[in-house]
Amino acid sequence: MVSIDEISDPKNDFNLNIPRYIDSQETEDIQDIAAHLMGGIPNADIEALNEYWTVYETLKAELFAPGKRQGYSELKIGKDAIKQTIFQHPEFVSFSLEMDSLFGDWKTRNTELLKNLTVGIKPKETIFQVSEDALKTYTGKALMDKYDVYQHLMNYWNETMQDDCYLIAADGWKAEPYRILVKNKAGADVDKGWDCDLVPKTLVIDRYFEKEKTTIEKLEARREDIISQLTELEEEHGGEDGYFADMEKVNKVSVQKRLKEIKTKDKVAKGIFLEEAEQEVSQGEAAVLEKYLKLVEDQADLNKKIKDAITDLDKKALNHYKTLTEADIKQLVVDDKWMSSIERSVKTEMERISQRLTQRIKELTERYEYTLGFLAKDAEKWEVKVMSHLQKMGF
Repeated sequence: MVSIDEISDPKNDFNLNIPRYIDSQETEDIQDIAAHLMGGIPNADIEALNEYWTVYETLKAELFAPGKRQGYSELKIGKDAIKQTIFQHPEFVSFSLEMDSLFGDWKTRNTELLKNLTVGIKPKETIFQVSEDALKTYTGKALMDKYDVYQHLMNYWNETMQDDCYLIAADGWKAEPYRILVKNKAGADVDKGWDCDLVPKTLVIDRYFEKEKTTIEKLEARREDIISQLTELEEEHGGEDGYFADMEKVNKVSVQKRLKEIKTKDKVAKGIFLEEAEQEVSQGEAAVLEKYLKLVEDQADLNKKIKDAITDLDKKALNHYKTLTEADIKQLVVDDKWMSSIERSVKTEMERISQRLTQRIKELTERYEYTLGFLAKDAEKWEVKVMSHLQKMGF
């Protein structure tokens, strides 16, 4: 605690610059020399994770067993099984469900509050009420720091939710699409489509046009597969002796030109004896080129289908705005936009906490996995092998 006298001292001049009074340096991760020499994971490092063992009371016994020396433990499972063991442990699953329920309660309360916003509301009062409830909800909860949750909420408020609330304060729950006009070099407006600030088109598409969206995604997946096949062909036959080697650029035009040359040569060669190997090479090249052209044709066909499907979906989505009721808009904004984003952030925080435990245990395991003596002997063994190879090479 910093005293008032220190803060008021002329040299500080009542400057409350936080870094001056709070040590933000991370605790030093101390290496255990004895563990490096004789093996084992220090119990002190394991007990430093006590905040987890308080929640997952039996998990520690699932992961660690007493070591050969007092004060040290051994991992009971393979290090590759650490994450699976933790994430599938009943206490871990139970705590995750508890956190989901906790957020669900906060979500229910504040969804009702937010859907009751009206013209003239004061956004700053709104976020104060919502954020204070978040702090209250997570106060005293293990592992989840209430201020981390608060920060996720405030980040989203600053990025998106604040502007939305000011729109509602001014105009109410209105979803009015607008054209996106961008000036070109000549100064003329170019139409780049449309969108809506309060209810972006993606929200409308996700809720009302899932079938159309899925169709487009499947078409795009097929196109990606074709692009991969084209890339593989170019890599396989693009080497020095490959079929594409003499092409300045591999594309439809250059491949068609080469295929035409092959077919012309075949016509000229009719009646002339050709070596069997030469015939096979010619036929093999033609087959590859024809396959390439077929893939290019399929890609062009898919490009058109995707473009048409996107255009059709875009029109449907735009027209659907006319049918949206106030209740629909509230559902799209509060449920699909705000709450979904906040929930993802909070769950990401929970996942980060869980990953931190997994990573720390793996880090400790790998740090003390091999003793210094073992590493020294292993280095000697490899040194002998290297010297042997060098001698054979004349060094």
